[in-house]
Amino acid sequence: MTDWLTVTEGTAPLLVSIPHTGIDLVGIDNRLVSPWLGRRDCDWWIDNLYDFAAGLGATIVHTSISRTVIDVNRNPSGASLYPGQTTTTLCPTETFDGDPLYLPGAEPTPSEIDQRRIAYFVPYHEMLAAQAVRLRGLHEKVVIYDCHSIRSVLPRLFYGTLPVFNLGTNDGQTADPTLQALVGQIMAESGESNVINGRFKGGWITRYFGNPQGGYHALQMELADRGYLREPEGKGEPDNWPVPYDAEFAAPMRATLTKILQSAIDWAGR
Repeated sequence: MTDWLTVTEGTAPLLVSIPHTGIDLVGIDNRLVSPWLGRRDCDWWIDNLYDFAAGLGATIVHTSISRTVIDVNRNPSGASLYPGQTTTTLCPTETFDGDPLYLPGAEPTPSEIDQRRIAYFVPYHEMLAAQAVRLRGLHEKVVIYDCHSIRSVLPRLFYGTLPVFNLGTNDGQTADPTLQALVGQIMAESGESNVINGRFKGGWITRYFGNPQGGYHALQMELADRGYLREPEGKGEPDNWPVPYDAEFAAPMRATLTKILQSAIDWAGR
């Protein structure tokens, strides 16, 4: 086990992936425009938001490496998961807003990208695979649930204001339709805006591990930050982003997410 990759093993048929809360820049700080900019697009406090999952018996895999170093939810070949749409790459050189991350000439070379892939991407996915197989040995069905969040307004990535709940199954390919419908119903009952397979259909983790015929059902949940954080207007500045995690403010979201994860466990156990 490495010090950046943490695993909490459970026995319920639920594997929770937390790939984007890391803030460790592993020594590239001085090559970036600023360390703060390198962390701005972090899925802030998602690990806090889902810290109830272990109590449900879920297995949790979590990396502390920043997505600026390498994004473990991208196609390792570098191919886009959303052809024709703006997105970020395996080792991004721009923020979601299009701001350069690196100082001129300091961007990662192809060989460095490959080194990062071997050092951080491969171990994360090997651990996810090992835990998925372990749980599949215990259950006929396993749900892989990939946790994400993003700012509510990002004109470069999507039009208007993002719904609070964004469930992705790659247009129904990565999970059984009854599971998708079950989660969709809970999202709707929350009273918050929600969509299934809208702008975010699931990243590499969802698409790679989702194999309903083999008993692996993968979901991506992308949350708009305003659903659990006191999100400021605009793209965030060093003096107001990230905001602190407020457990009381996040409580309604946690209640809905608890229903979703428990329902997924119950569904897989049928």
